[in-house]
Amino acid sequence: MGKPTGFKEYQRQTASERLPKERLKDWDEFANPIELKVLKQQGARCMDCGIPFCHTGDIMAGMATGCPLHNLIPEWNDLVYHNDWREALDRLHKTNNFPEFTGRVCPAPCEGSCTLGINEPPVAIKTIERNIVDRGFAEDWIQPNPPTERTGKKVAIVGSGPAGLAAAAQLNSAGHLCTVYERSDRIGGLLMYGIPNMKLEKWIVQRRIDLLREEGVEFVTETEIGKDIPAPELMDKFDAVVLSTGATVPNDFFVRTPGRELNGIHFAMEFLHANTKSLLDSELKDGNFISAKDKHVIVIGGGDTGNDCLGTSLRHGCKSLVNFEIVPQSPESRAPNNPWPQWPKVHRVDYGHAEAAAVFDYKSNGQKTLANDPREYAIQTTEFIGDGNGNLKAIKTQQVDWSNPTENAPFSPVPGSEKEWPADLCFMALGFRGPEQTIAEQLGIEVDARSNFKATYGKYATNLEGVFAAGDCRRGQSLIVWAINEGREAARECDRYLMGVTELP
Repeated sequence: MGKPTGFKEYQRQTASERLPKERLKDWDEFANPIELKVLKQQGARCMDCGIPFCHTGDIMAGMATGCPLHNLIPEWNDLVYHNDWREALDRLHKTNNFPEFTGRVCPAPCEGSCTLGINEPPVAIKTIERNIVDRGFAEDWIQPNPPTERTGKKVAIVGSGPAGLAAAAQLNSAGHLCTVYERSDRIGGLLMYGIPNMKLEKWIVQRRIDLLREEGVEFVTETEIGKDIPAPELMDKFDAVVLSTGATVPNDFFVRTPGRELNGIHFAMEFLHANTKSLLDSELKDGNFISAKDKHVIVIGGGDTGNDCLGTSLRHGCKSLVNFEIVPQSPESRAPNNPWPQWPKVHRVDYGHAEAAAVFDYKSNGQKTLANDPREYAIQTTEFIGDGNGNLKAIKTQQVDWSNPTENAPFSPVPGSEKEWPADLCFMALGFRGPEQTIAEQLGIEVDARSNFKATYGKYATNLEGVFAAGDCRRGQSLIVWAINEGREAARECDRYLMGVTELP
C-alpha cells in the first residue's frame, strides 16, 4: 500500500450526520459531505495485510464474512490515497454494478472482516466506496455504455430489485435483449419501496435505472408475472428467464396470539412501501399511507427493517415509540465465540435508535448503553388488546430468560414481568419466509424446504431448462451484496446457456 504506516497515523473517520432533531423535519439523506483530505487519510489506513479478508465473501457461522461481491477493496483504497479517483471508480465498477446503493445501505461485512479491525476500528470502507461513486457521477465519468453488438437472444427478468437489475446489466452488456418485469408502478423493488428515502434517496435509484434504459434494457412496470401475464408465456416469448422476485412473504409469528386480528397491526413492508409511494407521488399529501402521527407505536423486531419503521414513525410525528426485541442485548465487543473475521455480533446504534433517543425520554431498564434507547430486549408479546371496536389499544408483554431454556423454547418466561404498553399501531418487522409461489406453481419449478426456488449456488439453474433463479427468491432473505452477487453470477450462467461460452465474470 502507498502508506504502509497509515493505520498507525490516522484514526477511523466517517461522514458526520445532521443532528437527529434537524433531520427528522425532512425525508432527505442525512450524511454530511466529507473532505477529500479525510478520505485520502482513510484510504491510507488500509494495511498491507497480505491476506485481505475484506473481499473474501465467505460464509462463517452462518453469516457473510467479507464482501460477497469480492470488491477489490485494497486496490481502490490505495487509489484514493494516491488521488487517482477515476481509476478507483473503474476498479469499483469491475465487481459492483451499483456501488451508490451498497455504499449507502449495505451493512458492510467487509468492515467486519478488515484485518485492522482485529484490535483497532476497521478501515472506513463503506464511506470510501460511496464517495468514489458519488464523485464519479459528479464528474460525469459514469455514462451509458451500450453493447456494440447484439446477439439476438431475448431474456426475461422477473423482479427489478438488486438481483434483477444486476442480472439485466450483465446480460445486456453481453449483447442480449433484456426485458425486466416489475409488478409495482416503479422499478427498483426493495431499493425503491422497501428502503426509506432518508437511507436511499429515490432519485439515486432512478438515475441508475435511467442509465440501464439508455444502455438498452427494457423495463415493464405494473405487470405481475403469473397474474397479468401467465408465467408459461415467458417461455414462448424469450430464450431464457431469470427469476429475481425476492422473498416477499413476511413471517407472522403471532397468528395464534390473542388479538392478532385487530386493526392497527401491520407488517413492516405495508407501512414502508405505502409511505415511500405516497412521498414520491404527492409528498404525503394524498393520505395514501399508514400515518403514525400522534399515535402510540410499537415496532416488533430489530434489524434494518425495524429500524426503518422507527425512523419513519418519528418523521410522521408519533406520540410514543418502543422497539421490542426478543433476543438479549448484544455485547459491546466481540464475544469469545464470535472471533474475527466473522461478522461482529455487537451492540449497534442505528439512525432510528439515535433519533428516538433524541425525541423521547425513556427510562433505562439497566441493560442499555444508549441514553434513552427505544429498544426493550428479551421481551415477548403475549396479547394484543383491543378497544372494544376492533382497534388496537395496547400490547401485553412478558420478559424472557435466555439462560433458562425450556423443552419447547430456547428461553423461559420470567414470572411477574408482565406489562401492558399503550399501542395504536404495531409494525411487525420479523423477516420473510420466502418468495410467493405463483410462478413456481405455473412453471412447475421445484422449491426447497424453505419454499425458495431450488437452484444450486454458482449454477442458478432451476429444474426447468432455460429458467434461472437469483437473489432472495433462491437463497432466502439476505443482504443487498448477496443479491447483486447472485444477479451477476446468474447472468453469467444464463449467458453460458444461451451462447455455449461466456466472458461474463
